[in-house]
Amino acid sequence: MISVEQARARILSGLRPLPSETIPLSEAWRRVLAAPVVARLTHPPSDMSAMDGYALRAADASPGAVLKVIGEAPAGHPFAGQVQPGQAVRLFTGSVVPQGADAVLLQENATRDGNAVRVNEAIAAGRHIRPRGQDFTEGDTVLHPGTRLTPRQIGLAAAANHAWLHVHRQPRVAILATGDEIALPGEALPAGGIVSSNSHMLAAMVRAAGGIPTILPVAPDRPDALADALAGGLGADLLVTTGGASVGDHDSVQAALAAHGFTLDFWQVAMRPGKPVISGYAGATPVLGLPGNPVSAAVTATLFMLPALAHLQGLANTNPPTATAVAGAPLRANDHRADFLRATLSRNDAGRLTATPFSRQDSAMLTVLSAADCLLLRAPYAEAADVGAEVQIIMLDRKEV
Repeated sequence: MISVEQARARILSGLRPLPSETIPLSEAWRRVLAAPVVARLTHPPSDMSAMDGYALRAADASPGAVLKVIGEAPAGHPFAGQVQPGQAVRLFTGSVVPQGADAVLLQENATRDGNAVRVNEAIAAGRHIRPRGQDFTEGDTVLHPGTRLTPRQIGLAAAANHAWLHVHRQPRVAILATGDEIALPGEALPAGGIVSSNSHMLAAMVRAAGGIPTILPVAPDRPDALADALAGGLGADLLVTTGGASVGDHDSVQAALAAHGFTLDFWQVAMRPGKPVISGYAGATPVLGLPGNPVSAAVTATLFMLPALAHLQGLANTNPPTATAVAGAPLRANDHRADFLRATLSRNDAGRLTATPFSRQDSAMLTVLSAADCLLLRAPYAEAADVGAEVQIIMLDRKEV
């Protein structure tokens, strides 16, 4: 068996970021940039008023001074003239500051009377002006490759005048559940059978990670039928199987993959849950075989599938998101396998993030997995720990606690 870290490194070592494609800005949410976004203009393009008020010379803005209003400049309609001593121009938020003015007097600090305005408060040069290029200038790189685009970054790309972006193609992931006892939700169950939760759970994880999942029909345990089913996933950017990866007589995924020229990289990882993990290639298609137990499948997908998808999309940080917390319950000493305990998150009396593992950790209990906020990591040979001991956790979902 190899360690979790070794397994993840070996999976990623054979993968390369997917080629780029050009998409409209309106479809760019959560896509990953494959090229820098360089500003095509300067923002703001001119000195702009940050508030409603009057453009004037700061030297004229002494309390009690009365200035002549020579015009106004609504946003989008710059004033063509120049502000001279003793003059002011009515401005609004977003208006271009006219030549000759170096400050904006807030309208609430002024008294207007016809074409005259009285200054009620002194102001300094530059006050309430957003200078040209304050945000960025033409030619600046405003977003870098490897950035997963949030609404905020999409807004920045729009402001930089980009209607189209170069992003990495979304990974196509084929998902195959195996086993004579398995049926998809809504199908008739075979004798002694169970519903496959893995396919839809993994598909949702793929979508959340920015990939495009395809759920293949459930494959029976017969080698020929399993080989045929696996063929449906060849050519995907990643083929993920669940079940058939253990040591039982009917666990035949590796044997069926052999019909497609499968090359095994590793099998079995020193972890709990999820020891029977397969990694290799069927021709040019990377294959990740996950355990059949649903919790084991979810944990191994978090540790191996999601980093693989991040890597394929060109993200620099592919490791699962971790944090430090304190234990909310006593922890037993661990053996030679890394343990990933399903746990909830809360805050203790001191305000520390607290991870409390469930008392029941069976790898088939979806109710526990569904209620978990994180995985509490117990390193190999970790000693017993008391309540309040510092622990490492892997966040499963964003949660405010």
